[in-house]
Amino acid sequence: MRSSTPAFGTEREGGLRPASDASPQNGVAPADPALERGKSGRAWRVAAAVVRFCRRKPLGAVGGVIVVGMLLMAVFAESIAPYDYDDTVRGARMKPPSAAHWLGTDNLSRDMWSRVVYGARVSVTVGFATIVLVTVLATALGVSSAYFGGVYDLVLQRVVDAWLSFPYLIIILSVMAVLGPGLLNVILSLAVLGTATNSRVIRGATLALMESQYIEAARAMGCGHVRIIVRHLLPNVAATIIILATIGLGAVILAESALSFLGFGVPPPYPSWGAMLSGSGRTYMFRAPWMAIWPGVAISLAVFGFNMLGDALRDVLDPRLRGGR
Repeated sequence: MRSSTPAFGTEREGGLRPASDASPQNGVAPADPALERGKSGRAWRVAAAVVRFCRRKPLGAVGGVIVVGMLLMAVFAESIAPYDYDDTVRGARMKPPSAAHWLGTDNLSRDMWSRVVYGARVSVTVGFATIVLVTVLATALGVSSAYFGGVYDLVLQRVVDAWLSFPYLIIILSVMAVLGPGLLNVILSLAVLGTATNSRVIRGATLALMESQYIEAARAMGCGHVRIIVRHLLPNVAATIIILATIGLGAVILAESALSFLGFGVPPPYPSWGAMLSGSGRTYMFRAPWMAIWPGVAISLAVFGFNMLGDALRDVLDPRLRGGR
């Protein structure tokens, strides 16, 4: 009579395998201790780097906290705000800050805290969308201009010089007058202005790398243009690009608030911090000063946070400043 298989395992060459041992047949892969240790080690290194950054750059850490808080407000506005941005509260017209309304209410009985929270979504959307578009265009123009040089570089830089010679406010207002108010038009107008400035900085950083020995070695090995740019130039100008993007976010948010203040931003009733200052905030400044104070505070904190974080990242990522830390 055939003996039954033992409950604790099956026979194999070299001994018995326990039944709890995972195998591809039961669909459970064994855990890799080395992989788990590697993940834990990376997490500890990231945490240690964050702690060192906070100790060396406390203002940068404060700016980072402000930026994270602003991002959370923008993403989870529906959960954070007690009311919708256009909800009216009966009998709460121009009420001062209280336990029921933390930042008071406006002339249309709308909760100011809710409108400030939803206003962060406008600023974050415009800021990050504009910076992404500016970064892509400025990197393409700056790196290609420095790499290829010659007539291409000469013509492109003269166009950039002519573009930078115009006052930025006139350019933005001209573009917005043609396109009209709206979120997408604000992003496009701000991106047009920021691309020229950032491309000049990225071009300078790329020119400093063009005479490096590893670039000459890559050319001697027969590497193509795309490989040299992607594998050798872009990683070495990434620090400059990150610094420009972080600092530029504050400038973009301030510019969007200025456009909204002038009536070229996101149309009502969707809240924008600049529009809140320009409309009811300016009209009822003396009767209900909190209607102008809180949007101004939100703009100031956002610009301060991005500027402090960008300045700290510049000190950390710029190799020329590492020796002085």
